[in-house]
Amino acid sequence: MEALLDAAIARRQRQLDESRKTPHPKTAYRLFDGFREGDPRWVLDVFGSTLVVFDHKVGDPDGEAGVIAELARKKLPFVRTAVRKPKGAKDPVARRGEVILGAEADLCRAIEEDGVRYAIRLLAHHDASFYLDTRELRTFVRSESEGKRVLNAFAYTGSIGVAARAAPAREVVQTDRSKAFLNVAKDSYALNGYEVDRASFIAGDFFDVAAQLRKRRSLFDIVIVDPPLFADSARGRVDLVATFGRLADKVRPLVGDGGRLVLVNNALFVSGAEMMRSVESIVAGGYASIERTIPIPDDCAPEVPGAAAPPADPAPFNHATKIVVLKLSRRDGRRA
Repeated sequence: MEALLDAAIARRQRQLDESRKTPHPKTAYRLFDGFREGDPRWVLDVFGSTLVVFDHKVGDPDGEAGVIAELARKKLPFVRTAVRKPKGAKDPVARRGEVILGAEADLCRAIEEDGVRYAIRLLAHHDASFYLDTRELRTFVRSESEGKRVLNAFAYTGSIGVAARAAPAREVVQTDRSKAFLNVAKDSYALNGYEVDRASFIAGDFFDVAAQLRKRRSLFDIVIVDPPLFADSARGRVDLVATFGRLADKVRPLVGDGGRLVLVNNALFVSGAEMMRSVESIVAGGYASIERTIPIPDDCAPEVPGAAAPPADPAPFNHATKIVVLKLSRRDGRRA
C-alpha cells in the first residue's frame, strides 16, 4: 500500500501544494482512488486536516484502516485526524463511520473551495457530506448564476446551491427530503455571511416539491438534478438505472426560456452511452439542445496506465459521475 500511496501523492502535487499554504489547510480532494490506482478496497479523501478512509471490503479485523491513516500522517504531516467509513456495513449507523486517528472534536468541520466555505459533517452520513467529484459543476454553476434564479433538487448538503449563492444568484431554492442535510447547507450560508431565507430551503419529497413548484408556475434559469442511486417514496421512485429520464420530465417545466437543465447520473452500472441516449431522447422531443458535458476533476478521475476497467464504460465522460448541461427553450417563451 505504501508504494501505491506514494504514487497517488505524486499525482496530486497541486492539491498538496495548496494544502501546505496554511498551517490549518482548508482544501478537500481525493488522495487515493483505489479502483483506478491499484487497490479497490480503499478510497482516501482529504478534508482539511482530516483523512476519510472509505473501506470497501467487509470488515477490518486487522485494523488496516488505522495503519493506512498512520501511514498517510507520516507522509502528510498536516493530517491530524482520520475517519473510517465501512461502505459494506449493513448497519446504517455503523456506515456513518468511526474516528480512527485523533479525537472527534478535532475533525474538519469546514473546507474552502474557490474562495467559498462549506460546512462538513463527516460522521453524519455514509458519505462525507460533500461530493468532491462535482467540483467542476460547482465552478460552472457559480460562473453562470449571477443574477439568476436557481433550483437545486436532491440538494443533499447544498454545496451546488451554495456555489450559486456565491455568484451571487438572485435566488437559490434548495430542496431535499432530509431537513438535517439542508441544515448543513444553512451552516454553509452562515460561514459565508449569506442570509438564510428559510422559505428557500424546502424539506420534502422530490415529486411533491416539483409538483408544488409547477402548480405555482415557478420558473428558474438553472435547475440541477443530482439524485441518489435509488430511493422510494409514496409519490414515486428514483432509480438512476431505470427511471432517470422521468426525473428530468418532472422538472423540465420549471426551466424558463433560454434556461439550463443540469443532469447528473452517478450510477456505476450506467454507461456513458446509456446516459447520452437518455439525454438524446429529451433533445429529440424538441426545445432542448446539449450545451456541454462537465468533467470530473483529475484527483477524482486520475489517469493511471493499466487501471482496471469500470463495470460500465463511462465514455464520452471521464468518470461514472456523468454530468450534462442542456439548454432549453419554451413554446410559451416564458422566462424565469
